[in-house]
Amino acid sequence: MVQIVAADAKRYRRNLQGEVDSSALYRAMAAVEKNDSLAELYRRLAGVEEQHAKFWRARLAPGDVGVPRPSWRTRVLIALTHRFGPDLVLPAAASLEQIDRDQYDSQAESRATGMPSQERSHARILSTLAANRRPNWNGALYARIEGRHGAGGGNALRAAVLGANDGLCSNLSLVMGVAGATFSQHTVLITGLAGLLAGACSMAMGEWLSVQSARELYAKEIATEADEIAQVPDEEEEELELIYRAKGLPAAQAASTAKQVIANKATALDTLTREELGIDPSDLGGSAWVAGTSSFFLFTMGAIVPVLPFFFVGGINSIILSAAFAAASLFGIGAITTIFTGRNAVFAGMRQVAISLAAAAVTFGIGRLLGVLISG
Repeated sequence: MVQIVAADAKRYRRNLQGEVDSSALYRAMAAVEKNDSLAELYRRLAGVEEQHAKFWRARLAPGDVGVPRPSWRTRVLIALTHRFGPDLVLPAAASLEQIDRDQYDSQAESRATGMPSQERSHARILSTLAANRRPNWNGALYARIEGRHGAGGGNALRAAVLGANDGLCSNLSLVMGVAGATFSQHTVLITGLAGLLAGACSMAMGEWLSVQSARELYAKEIATEADEIAQVPDEEEEELELIYRAKGLPAAQAASTAKQVIANKATALDTLTREELGIDPSDLGGSAWVAGTSSFFLFTMGAIVPVLPFFFVGGINSIILSAAFAAASLFGIGAITTIFTGRNAVFAGMRQVAISLAAAAVTFGIGRLLGVLISG
């Protein structure tokens, strides 16, 4: 029996875990996907990943490992899939596939198999799906929170995390700056709450304006498209034909389809709005009110954390507890971001804590210095 080197065994286990995670997520996405074609696609992806898992499991020594359960990161994504649908987690799945797309190219065991090309194919498929699918949460899932917190690939989960992180980091620094100036518990509390409300209102207004401006721009573009269909239908028919040919239709079929579509002005407007402008006319990018309200609460959720101890405790204990509450929350946020990045959760959490507490320490020091100077 060939002795397996410890480093190789570790790599095999890591590969196996990745394949188990992918197959479990795709099975969950298939189970709740309402589009039969997409559900079948997810099942096929899961089947390929399960074959990959068998490949790596066979290379481990008997008894080395059974079938590992999905990682905590994957279990979170599966729970979100069951609760909100597969479109919500699709961008995260696409990001993880992009990270791992070339992982088998340099591994001797898999280099000569079809696994490297299959992984690259999966990354392309999911990236294409993520670029064309919309989350099915109300208001286009906080209007995909793309006004102030662009999420990259429509990843609104990441945007929501960033919204809460903004509130936590900014209000922690504010509270520490005021606490450093040795003001009273009451003053720090009022300042923290004022910072919370000011920041949340600013975020909500910025998000509302961003989404509303986008909606107005989309409406103007749709009106212009409708006018062009009425005034120059031949040119619009030619545009449609080019779009269909770019999608791979033969020239004759593309011309025939374009002629049929342009014959009905309502259908033509809907089609050109989606195909040429890339706009969904049914929601115009989501509700500005949903986006603004959601942004307000996301910021508030983060900003309240460093303020909480000052409701109950005064003096140095309140500062210690505020930093401790914030550190725990920051670690959690850092760990959650690894759902999208695939990085080590402990490292990401600790990095988030270190950076944010460093900023809080600077403002605390400046506050202490200003407090001394002002008090004389």
